Amino acid sequence: MNEPSIIPVNRRSFLRRSGGILSGVALAGALDPARYAHGASTSEELKIALVGCGGRGSGAASQALNTNGLGPVKLVAMADVFEDRLQGALSNLSKQHKDHVKVDKESQFIGFDAYKKAIAMADVVILTTPPGFRPMMFEEAIAQGKHVFMEKPVATDAAGVNRVLAAAKIAKEKNLKVGVGLQRHHSKGYIETIKRIHDGAIGDITSARCYWNGATPWLKKRADLEKAAGRKLTEMEYQMRNWYYFSWICGDHIVEQHIHNIDVINWVKKGFPVKASGMGGCEVRKGEDYGEIFDHHAVEFEYADGSRCSSFCRHIVGCWNSVSEHVVGTKGKSSVDRHVISPTGGDAWRFDARGEKDAYQVEHDDLFDAIRNNKEYNEAELGAMSTATAILGREATYSGVEVEMAAFLKRSRSIFPPNLAWDADMPVKPGKDGIYPRAVPGQYKPV
Repeated sequence: MNEPSIIPVNRRSFLRRSGGILSGVALAGALDPARYAHGASTSEELKIALVGCGGRGSGAASQALNTNGLGPVKLVAMADVFEDRLQGALSNLSKQHKDHVKVDKESQFIGFDAYKKAIAMADVVILTTPPGFRPMMFEEAIAQGKHVFMEKPVATDAAGVNRVLAAAKIAKEKNLKVGVGLQRHHSKGYIETIKRIHDGAIGDITSARCYWNGATPWLKKRADLEKAAGRKLTEMEYQMRNWYYFSWICGDHIVEQHIHNIDVINWVKKGFPVKASGMGGCEVRKGEDYGEIFDHHAVEFEYADGSRCSSFCRHIVGCWNSVSEHVVGTKGKSSVDRHVISPTGGDAWRFDARGEKDAYQVEHDDLFDAIRNNKEYNEAELGAMSTATAILGREATYSGVEVEMAAFLKRSRSIFPPNLAWDADMPVKPGKDGIYPRAVPGQYKPV
């Protein structure tokens, strides 16, 4: 059933009108509301734990440690499933922040449950594993009463989105601060441009388009991984090392990367789409090491007021590239990523970016400022609903059918492995030819 177009759609209205979406999530009993957090003084040292020690994890930890000017911080614990990733990150962070890193051997945790031990040692937790793990780790951090910075996206299916939304509610009750790595919300250029749009600079938004068209970010070949290991890898090991190419752990690149651009359109629209339709596939990026994800997606998102956004993302070399967001209104248009507003018949306005700080750093500055000064700060719902929008687009391209947001949010089937072990039975496995099966539009059923 379509949502009435006269009702504004935002995260609160979706949660309210979706009835018992959150009530069935088996989380509340695991969270103890008695463990409330409070603001930390500027002189109080905040202990940080890093969970997920890849490149983005190292970057986020470094940015968190750069907030030392707001008050003392120290990295005290690290967790990963791979020892080499942890040691590499620790070495780099120790060189960059030698006075603010104290992670003894007893504070280095390896394994699928390592995150619980690292979280227990900290005041602030940085969650930067591949996104499939985000819901359970966010739940644990909130259950332990910790402030959180977590990278986007925050889930890979509707079940994960709902877990994050439920934990976000508990985080608010506990007065825990939560940041999400949608750093454009901390860019002065984006903030000022979208404020002007909201103030009516180009009238009512009638259409939008957004892109993440570029090259494949990276690839870990099974042969190279097994040569380095000196043995055959289990299917779990291989998929986790080459995680970008598997939907259960990555979400597909429409979720893992294109979420940034989709999130900006949601921000402009002050809400989330009511439905999506699209098409996609894998035209070029084929072979044993390219997993199950598509190399291109084209989605049309429809918002409650009837306006639509055309969304395109592609990983094919030699094609037109763009990472950008654009909106058209009744009185003009805006290239949002370039921070330009062009009113019809008037002079264009462009944001002066001189002196603007790196938004990746500002998002940590803002989080730690909120922790120290006990400011209201919770980006978890925003992160969950923009993640939901990107997954909605993926489900539309995988299936070839129109997918409604309200129905999507009520789904509970998870694509995440039920058992986390190195010899676990995986959600997707290669065929006899070594090739992984991909979703077939017209046959795939949305999750």
